[in-house]
Amino acid sequence: PGDVPAVRDLSVSVCESERVALIGPNGSGKSTFARCLNGLLQPAAGRVEIDGHSTSDAASIFDIRRRLSLVFQNPDDQLVSTTVESEIAFGLENLGTAHSLMVEAVETTITSFSLERYRHHPPHLLSGGEKQRLAIAACVALQPQYLVLDEPTALLDPAGRQEVMGLLQRLHDQGVTLI
Repeated sequence: PGDVPAVRDLSVSVCESERVALIGPNGSGKSTFARCLNGLLQPAAGRVEIDGHSTSDAASIFDIRRRLSLVFQNPDDQLVSTTVESEIAFGLENLGTAHSLMVEAVETTITSFSLERYRHHPPHLLSGGEKQRLAIAACVALQPQYLVLDEPTALLDPAGRQEVMGLLQRLHDQGVTLI
């Protein structure tokens, strides 16, 4: 029913460079919580703050989304561009990144996520694991302090899961806070 809260009585503090896992059954509010962290959803009660910026303050949303990137459970729900290269550039363009810096960031990201051979491929033609890697890459290109991943391995086969978990370990080793 619409009047049952998805998340209730939750208080969470995450420190820099932590790796936090939220677990629970389907329908327990994990995705709702993730979407509240970057302001896609607003809580009916209480508040969500990222580094002192409230998601309820429209003026703070830009700062929050510079700090925190969200990878959806299904990468098809967030891939919007016609090529892998343009998908990685998309968020950088929206942030107004200077062209030379954007080109450098796209190149670095494509290389570090082993996406060179897919540079000009349409994202919708990639495998599930490749799409998930691209979705993570597009978020990481923005250099967030926090990376929130909504069930990042849920739709993947064992090899894809292993690949994504390796990528996440590498990001954590680089100091990205993972949720």
